[in-house]
Amino acid sequence: MSTTSKTAGRVDGTDERSVRELVEQATHTYVAQLQFRYFKDEPAAVAEMAQLRRGAGRRAHEIPELWGIDALEKLAELMPKSASGSGRREDAEEAVFLASTLWALHQQSRPGQNTHVRGKDLGGAVRALIRLKKTEGADEEESPLRKRLVRVGTAESFPSVAVRLREIVTLLRTVPEPLPLDYARLAGQLYRWQDRSTRAGVQREWGREFHLAASAPRTGKGKTPDAEKGDAIDPTLDADEDGTYGGYAAGE
Repeated sequence: MSTTSKTAGRVDGTDERSVRELVEQATHTYVAQLQFRYFKDEPAAVAEMAQLRRGAGRRAHEIPELWGIDALEKLAELMPKSASGSGRREDAEEAVFLASTLWALHQQSRPGQNTHVRGKDLGGAVRALIRLKKTEGADEEESPLRKRLVRVGTAESFPSVAVRLREIVTLLRTVPEPLPLDYARLAGQLYRWQDRSTRAGVQREWGREFHLAASAPRTGKGKTPDAEKGDAIDPTLDADEDGTYGGYAAGE
């Protein structure tokens, strides 16, 4: 997987924005269809979900039994044939695979509760989780959960992002009420993250999502001062600093 800047923002005649949209479309179509079948308790869907969960936080090529999952088949149908040898095609596949498997982990044991909901972003979900878990008088900005989001944003490798996102999704499953994510949006962000020329934009988005969520209705007083910071990525936190939040992949 290459994380260097790609040529002129194009993938064999398809511009980067179009590829991102295809990544999001493939992810949403697959997840929405499988989610519907899972809610109907179809045995094949339940078995497929179990398979997908085994791939959460892993790379697509590491799980041979998942090489032919429908999410990647849908992406293959949408992507132009001329892009088959493109490095960005591989990036698109990794993004769809990671988002789909993380969703399966999130959806586990939640029949009838949607964990893939369009418009529900990563930063907002982390903020909501902090509020559900916080004790009276605790500072949301100093929460260890916020620092987990920071560590996603400051990761230097895609495997590191995958593992750190898996930890956040696992935590989202620990609360009784659903804290859904838009896994199609996340897939598009993961696609862009793999290109160093667009990575900073994704990092800013995650930070902005977190801070804008501070203005979510709670007291009726509007935005907090933090809502305009626009970036949750703490420049003082080293990209691979362990601090007290261990458990990440070896060598990170």
